[in-house]
Formats: sequence, structure tokens, C-alpha cells
Amino acid sequence: MDDSAVDYAAVFQALPGMVALLRPDLVVADVNEDFLRTAGRKREQMMGRQLFDVFPDNPNDPAATGMRNLKASLRRVLTTGERDAMALQRHDVEDPERPGHWRERYWSPCNAPVLGPDGEVVLLVHRVEEVTELIRARGDQSAGRIRVLEAELYTRARELQEINEQLRQAHAREREVALALREAMLPARPQVGDHRAAVRYRPAIGALNVCGDWYDLVDLVGGHRLGVSVGDVVGNGLAAAGVMGQLRSALSATSRVAAGPAQALEVLGRYAHVVDGAESATAVMTFIDFDEHSITYSSAGHPPPVLMHPDGRVEFLDRATDPPLDARPDPVPRPQAGTTFADGATLVLYTDGLIERRREDVDTGLARLAHSLTRHREAAPEPLADAVLRELLPPGGATDDTALVIVRL
Repeated sequence: MDDSAVDYAAVFQALPGMVALLRPDLVVADVNEDFLRTAGRKREQMMGRQLFDVFPDNPNDPAATGMRNLKASLRRVLTTGERDAMALQRHDVEDPERPGHWRERYWSPCNAPVLGPDGEVVLLVHRVEEVTELIRARGDQSAGRIRVLEAELYTRARELQEINEQLRQAHAREREVALALREAMLPARPQVGDHRAAVRYRPAIGALNVCGDWYDLVDLVGGHRLGVSVGDVVGNGLAAAGVMGQLRSALSATSRVAAGPAQALEVLGRYAHVVDGAESATAVMTFIDFDEHSITYSSAGHPPPVLMHPDGRVEFLDRATDPPLDARPDPVPRPQAGTTFADGATLVLYTDGLIERRREDVDTGLARLAHSLTRHREAAPEPLADAVLRELLPPGGATDDTALVIVRL
């Protein structure tokens, strides 16, 4: 039999599976009998109409995207001139005998171009595999397995409840240890002689109410002098708190015999070099001489202390800044600087959780701190500390630990 004897129209109608021929404007040019039977449509309902007028997406289901995805596939074929096989699609098909009623169907479409002599797409072959019954059968077979899984999940849920309760109890015990550690290492009411002081301590969100920040106020030997320091260990929780306790105790002891704050930090740096977990720790040390009305200070990678003068003028003590405590393998002398103050001035030491924010320059945080201090300069240390924390820390808490010390000079 030669080609001229083949009735291709009859062959098209006899093709197994759903097949439609579409013009480039996506209007139905022909459709085979399987398509009509499976889709529940008559030939006159489809011929000469755009495919998506015959089969729109279900307007009652905002998540319905089957026909939208099909339109995108057909346009890809028109643009590229290449076949496009689609993933399984869910189509809700309106019942032609009951308008407004939609039936859930699962179709697996494949779209192929028919090219003319000039290489342009003149027709689209839209072939669909109907797999609705297969999907439903698999769903029925899965029902029994689902019931078994539900029972297993219930058992697992009970086991997880027991584990969560054990974790809650362990967390509570760990929190008790953390609080005891905090009370032991960071006194809530420091004694500074005749001078008023306030301290604040805020762990990061999610921490056990204990962190790696510390503060300390110690009476220095010789004259009316006071040592004030703050420091910061990377991390939070019990591990960081343990390192913090070691460094704070070492600096407290060293500052009592050191010639000045720089020497105290030099010794602390040597000690930090042999303490696991002290990497990148920072600290700042100030010696206040109330008789001389002077402050000497030194910083090991820490934000600068703030001296607020009685008239509200703010001075950042940043002329003696050096790398963190263990940054150098061989210790070298650290810088030290000094300044003077008048009665009624205020010294403020803090850790970086107070001023640093993600995607923000640190100078912005320093300016915010200076503005807050100036605005509340008439306040005593306790209310001043509360005001600074209220204005600088995020309402829900900070992602880094914060320590704050305020001393009225």
C-alpha cells in the first residue's frame, strides 16, 4: 500500500489515547474519538474553539494550575519548535451535563509541533494519557498503609513527648546551674564607696540567662581609686560563662597589683593565650583616681568607654585601642591613655551587644548611645541604665549578650 492509499483521517480517529490537533492560536482543529469519550465532550463542543475555553481551570479552586501549565507548555513548543513532555497534571474538568460541577482528573500531556515547508509551526499535536483511575487505585491501596503509619506516628509522638519532657527537665537544671554561676561571678550590687553605680546584664535571646560578657569594679591599692572593666567572650551559655569567669577573676586580681590598665591587660592577654575558648576575647580596663580627677584606660579590641561630662558633652575614650587579648603570639606592651573629669561626670562601659546591629555601621550605634546618654544626663545611674537599655536594645531582645556599667564620678 502506498502513501496515497492511507486514510490518515481514519488513522487519526483510531489512535489510542486522547489526541487533539491545535492551530497556532490554540484553537482546536481536530480531535480523535478517544479524546471526546474520555473528556465527555461532543465534537461540536470542541471544534473551532480555543482549547482553554473548553477546559478552563476550576474557578472555585485558587490553587488550580493545570490548564495554565498546559498553556505555557504549548507556547514553548510554538516558540522553540520542539516537543515538550509535561509532568503529571491535575485537571478539574467541568461536567457537561451538570454545569458548575467539577470532576478531579489526572492527565499526563505531551505536546509536539507539526512544521510547515518554511520550518514554522503550523499545527500542534496535543496528546494526553488519562491516569485518573491509576491514581485513585494507588490511593485506595495506600489507605491501609496510611492507617498503619498513623498508628506508628502516634506511638512516635508519645515517645517524643517523653523525650521533650526529659529535655525540659534537663534544661531547667542547666538553667539553675547558669543562674548560680551568674550570681557567683557577677554581683548585682557592686560597691564603689561613696559613688553611685549601676550595672546591667542582658543575655542574648535564647541563652540560659548567662553569657560570656562580664563586668567588674574593684578598689585599687593606694589612694581613692577604683578599677572598672568589662569584657566579652565569644559565644554564650555555660561554656562561654566558664571562660568568662576565668578571665574576669584573673583581671580582677591583676588590676589590684598592676601599675596601670595597660599592664593589667598585658598579663590577662598572656593568661588568655592558654585558656581554651578565650580566642578573640576582648576587654577594656579603666583606672579612676578620684583624688586626681583622672581616668587612665586601655582597650584590648573592645568598644571605647564613654565619659559624659556634667554639661552633657560626650567623649569616647578611644586613644588606647589594641587587638583582642590573645591576638598576638608574643606579648608586647599595650597602649594606655588618660583624661580628666569634673565632679558629676559619668563613666559608661559596655559590651558590643549594646551598640552593634546587623547591616549597620558601628558608628551609628555609638552615636545612638551618645544621644541617649545626653538626653538623660540628669538621671541617676540606675534610671540612666534603664533608659539606655530601653532605647538601644531591640524590644524582643538582642541577638548578642550585653553588659553595661555606669559610674557617677
